[in-house]
Amino acid sequence: MNPLFPRTPLLSGADVEAKRAEILACFHATFDRYESLFQVLANEEAYTTKAISLRHPLIFYFGHTATFFINKFILAGLIEERLDPRLESMFAVGVDEMSWDDLDDARYDWPSADEVANYRLQVRAVVDQVIRETPLTLPIGWNDPFWAVLMGIEHERIHLETSSVLIRQHALKYVNTHSAWRPATQHGTAPDNTLVAIPAGTVRLGRDADEPIYGWDNEYGRHEAEIPAFKAARYLVSNGEFRAFVDAGAYADDSLWDEEGLGWKRFARAEHPTFWVPDGSNWKLRLMTEEVPMPWDWPVETNCLEARAFCRWKARESGQPVRLPTEDEWNRIYDHAGLADVPCDAPAHANLHLDYAASSCPVTTHAHGDLFDVVGNVWQWCETAIYPFDGFKVHPIYDDFTTPTFDDRHNIIKGGSWISTGNESRHASRYAFRRHFFQHAGFRYVVTDAPVLNPASSYETDALLSQYAEFHYGDEVFGVPNFPKALADIAIDAHKRLGNGSSARALDLGCAAGRASFELARAFSRVVGIDFSARFIQAGARLAETGSLRYTLPDEGELVSYHERRLDALGLAETAGRVEFWQGDACNLKDIHAGFDLILAANLIDRLYSPRRFLEDVAHRLNSGGLLILASPYTWLEEHTKREEWIGGFKKDGESWTTLDGLKDILGAQFELVQGPQAVPFVIRETLRKHQHTLSELTVWKRRT
Repeated sequence: MNPLFPRTPLLSGADVEAKRAEILACFHATFDRYESLFQVLANEEAYTTKAISLRHPLIFYFGHTATFFINKFILAGLIEERLDPRLESMFAVGVDEMSWDDLDDARYDWPSADEVANYRLQVRAVVDQVIRETPLTLPIGWNDPFWAVLMGIEHERIHLETSSVLIRQHALKYVNTHSAWRPATQHGTAPDNTLVAIPAGTVRLGRDADEPIYGWDNEYGRHEAEIPAFKAARYLVSNGEFRAFVDAGAYADDSLWDEEGLGWKRFARAEHPTFWVPDGSNWKLRLMTEEVPMPWDWPVETNCLEARAFCRWKARESGQPVRLPTEDEWNRIYDHAGLADVPCDAPAHANLHLDYAASSCPVTTHAHGDLFDVVGNVWQWCETAIYPFDGFKVHPIYDDFTTPTFDDRHNIIKGGSWISTGNESRHASRYAFRRHFFQHAGFRYVVTDAPVLNPASSYETDALLSQYAEFHYGDEVFGVPNFPKALADIAIDAHKRLGNGSSARALDLGCAAGRASFELARAFSRVVGIDFSARFIQAGARLAETGSLRYTLPDEGELVSYHERRLDALGLAETAGRVEFWQGDACNLKDIHAGFDLILAANLIDRLYSPRRFLEDVAHRLNSGGLLILASPYTWLEEHTKREEWIGGFKKDGESWTTLDGLKDILGAQFELVQGPQAVPFVIRETLRKHQHTLSELTVWKRRT
């Protein structure tokens, strides 16, 4: 048997150097395995041709996991210099179908596979050095810079799986078989599925912050529920069992599909599962690198919409209340089976963690009590849309891992698949995908009269985001005008008087919840809002899409108030179509963010890790004669900006050196100060009776022609 693929290291222990060596070995094994996956691609065209329209081409994913290490190490303070700012910007964001993702390949001149491979070699050396030389204390905790090392390893393991799915969706001409990725060969007749009684019980979910093993933000917190007794299918739904659904013409029976499912089915022109390939009167199954005669006893692989339609058909045929399990019900099944996570020194008791073949296997192979494949083989779709547990917090260097999925459009998958490793293989993991997406995912059905209760709330409860939502869209406080609107008004007026005469494009950099972006769109034909925080970008994108935003605000103690803000009430509804929101790093913007007639950077420069880098680059983003508008209270704090990166607020040659002095020094060669400085006040609400009043200094700079 091949050596076991390394498990996720425990973050505790007594021997620091042994732990360092264990983490290094885990990194090497993960990095190597990821690169071996891309060796199945047949040629350069395979890297740059999209497998599906909703994702980037595979060259993006080949580079993405490496740039992730560098981008997160910069944020964690583990390194100070980038390796390749162009690649680290190009490959930073774009892995899910979000409204702020950039999936327009016409914008990109993709590098060659060899160029990315060479970049990965450089990243390997950097990560090696960080692991070998960074001071390490045990246990490694959530706020430890070393947490970013584990984050990078686990992130690459996620993309090992998601990239394998894209390869599976690629045309066969673009892939070759590979010795490291051989599928299973066992197959036979599909079993008759029967039901297993799952007794009532309590589920208690959520991890403690001090648990000594890596986890993603959505796993922490608390959730408890009482689950009534129900019945669960003994086996995952097999290709053979699903064939009856296909043969019954269910793909053409609109009554079995909800509105979302109908939309996907018509768009995709689906007549059978995506990985089924018609072969005369028979069927083949598309695996990652080849097509094989249909293994009818392997689990069927579908998206969530297909799984739901099957359950409706099964309910109609059987007269029983059949549906997908909720996340809570899946956990009751797991507890009933008496399972534990993958052992560290023995093969998994499931088709999991790459311990067996590089594919599914018969659903009768791995027994878990009186059920089979409670974990492993393929992921299992749940009826639950992902939501935050009580006490949920985002990690400060990866705030967009989960928060963008709290939209009632991403359903939880549980149990892991044959290629799920590390955190993915743990029962506590909580991954979610859009219901029309494909993973190595199938489903198990349950029979129960219990309704599906989704704990997700339509009100945004993230404290910081709620505060900024109110700051941007809320009521005027103490007679102080709305700050983002005031800045946009000043910007529009300055542009009319001092600008270059073109009102084609404006950039709202550090846009937060997006109010100034919408306001600028009153005067500009296109406005791009960019923020580092996916939470903020999500709020702006949601407003642009739906016209409304709901959130709670703390009043006193545990008491909160509920608020809804609407673009139409602010007179901004007609601007929504001219605004687009992107996630980005102001210190390392993508090359495509250029050609602007005006750039507004509000309360930004004193929160950047390298404000000088931003200021030295910003002229290249502006058209000749364009305006740069800066506003900041100059609140320099080392928690945001290292002392040596401050551009003002200190003594220089024995004299006071203000931030305005620093701005003149850095911008003077390419800009002329044409307005200001002027004070612009703002008020941020903390509670009903506590507010923060601040003055931001505004300056207007014109790019020299």
